Amino acid sequence: MAGASSVLEDGSLLSRLDRYLFRLESWLALISGLAVFSLMLLAVVSVGGRNIFNQPLAGYVDWIEQVMPLIAFMGISYVQRVGGHIRMDIVVGKISGRLLWVIEFITSLAMFILLILLVWGTFSHFLRSFDLTAPLWSRDSSLDIRLPLWPMKLLIPVAFSVLVMRLFLQLWGYASAIISGTKYPVAVPLVEDAATVAAKEAETVSGFDETGQNGEKENG
Repeated sequence: MAGASSVLEDGSLLSRLDRYLFRLESWLALISGLAVFSLMLLAVVSVGGRNIFNQPLAGYVDWIEQVMPLIAFMGISYVQRVGGHIRMDIVVGKISGRLLWVIEFITSLAMFILLILLVWGTFSHFLRSFDLTAPLWSRDSSLDIRLPLWPMKLLIPVAFSVLVMRLFLQLWGYASAIISGTKYPVAVPLVEDAATVAAKEAETVSGFDETGQNGEKENG
């Protein structure tokens, strides 16, 4: 399952690279969120056009197909960085120390190898669609309004490449933890226990209540 996690930082090269990459991941996650918002706007325009002007948005399904890769892939590296992907920690959650970092290194290495293969495969898929001599540089297009498909096909290997960089940094972090034996490595998501999560949530709510009470007192 997905658990709450935190990522530690320090002045090391690894941590600096982690923060630089996190900025890029945050922008990509923002783009993914804006893509979700755009789907709502498309739905409003299409339904409104059908009800008011008896004319829905042309190529509504085609536009949805164009937006879906933004939603599905742009935020995956961001979620990997914060440890938000769904995973099974029933056993791993009870392990600590070097053994935990060894297991995390092995699973991350498997993901790293798989993602490299996926980058190669998805980029090849993009190349089959892209053609500088074709109209709109595209050998294929959507069925209704003939939107070129290569831009969305290119987004997938780009997103996977960012995830490859994230996994490389996490492999670096886990390897450093294995060598040093530290309990709190940087640049990797550290899973927090339920008590820590509850304490942070209580602190957040408590801060909100105090702000609200202060605001009420000041207004009074």
